[in-house]
Amino acid sequence: TWAAALPGAAGRLTRLGDILGAEFRSHAIEIHAEREGVVVAGYAAAPALTKANALGQYLFVNGRPVRDKLILGAVRAAYSDYLPRDRHPVLALFVALDPREVDANVHPAKTEVRFRNAGLVRALIVHGLKEGLAREGRRTAANSGESALSSFRPAFTPRPASWDWRASPAAPVGPLPSFEGAAAPAFAERAQAAFDVGAPSADVRFETQPVADLVDRPLGAARTQIHETYIVSQTRDGLIIVDQHAAHERIVYERLKASLAANGVQRQILLIPEIVEMDEATVERLLERSEELASFGLAIESFGPGAVAVRETPSLLGKTNAGGLLRDLSEHMAEWDEALPLERRLMHVAATMACHGSVRAGRRLRPEEMNALLREMEETPNSGQCNHGRPTYVELKLSDVEKLFGRR
Repeated sequence: TWAAALPGAAGRLTRLGDILGAEFRSHAIEIHAEREGVVVAGYAAAPALTKANALGQYLFVNGRPVRDKLILGAVRAAYSDYLPRDRHPVLALFVALDPREVDANVHPAKTEVRFRNAGLVRALIVHGLKEGLAREGRRTAANSGESALSSFRPAFTPRPASWDWRASPAAPVGPLPSFEGAAAPAFAERAQAAFDVGAPSADVRFETQPVADLVDRPLGAARTQIHETYIVSQTRDGLIIVDQHAAHERIVYERLKASLAANGVQRQILLIPEIVEMDEATVERLLERSEELASFGLAIESFGPGAVAVRETPSLLGKTNAGGLLRDLSEHMAEWDEALPLERRLMHVAATMACHGSVRAGRRLRPEEMNALLREMEETPNSGQCNHGRPTYVELKLSDVEKLFGRR
């Protein structure tokens, strides 16, 4: 096409859309990073768009297509905070550097390369992808409203224009009663029967209009909570439904990461140590990782065969179920490969802790708590999805809602 022939980023994105599909074009995030003569450029899909395998990843080094383990590993590392383990991102990355800095003759099929400074290339790819994903951190599968709209189905099938009601089996047999004069008294009644649907979980009464500046915020002003799980907020041009547990899980996770990078996770000492009983193999597995757990403020020690004593827990988690947390951690540790880098193991620990320390589904929130959660989401990087890759909110524009009701 004419657009695909355009030079620069616009033409590249059009060509990639022709190959990877229009959906990739709508989810694409531009990637660009440069350092010490190495340039990483291209487009990566937001975490909304994933595949069950890595076949949607196109990688090039100095224009040559490759399937290099170092680059694939860097891609996995960059997306590790966004996607479940069984999903793979979709992207096209182009690495350009001095030909003298790369050996293209490592593999007979020329699909693998060896970089003189592999650490620099890997770090640059991870940095470029993370920077782009953080820039578009609130973009999720549901943000456009298209996936949400596709979930709705008409409750009825429109009748064909030639439909004759008299041929219907439900047509009345006798003469119809006259409607003349019957409608006026019915609609003139001062008090009509109301539907008793019960009170909502929590709401900001409709007489109290949302504060103007909150409506103008990206995630709007909280209006109600439904099923003690979802927050409904109003924006200037639509509405947003937030999964309170998934959203707070991401917030706690990012706090744990920031605290670890700064000066370590703050701990709270338990007045009475909590004793958790488990099988001996699980206890041994946990004690082997005690130093890694201690870096996140979780201090444990042996308490005889088949038991551990929890003496300290992370302050960010507040009051937590230490037994449930340890059991979940032990299950994750059983799946770890010893070759898994320490950083990734620590992030697995942080993700599990965040899940236990976040607001649970089923908890009733006050209006000020709902608004506070929305404001924290706006300030938190990557708040568009939880640690497991699920979207934290769905946005519907007013025009989308009008389409559902046939108003446009």
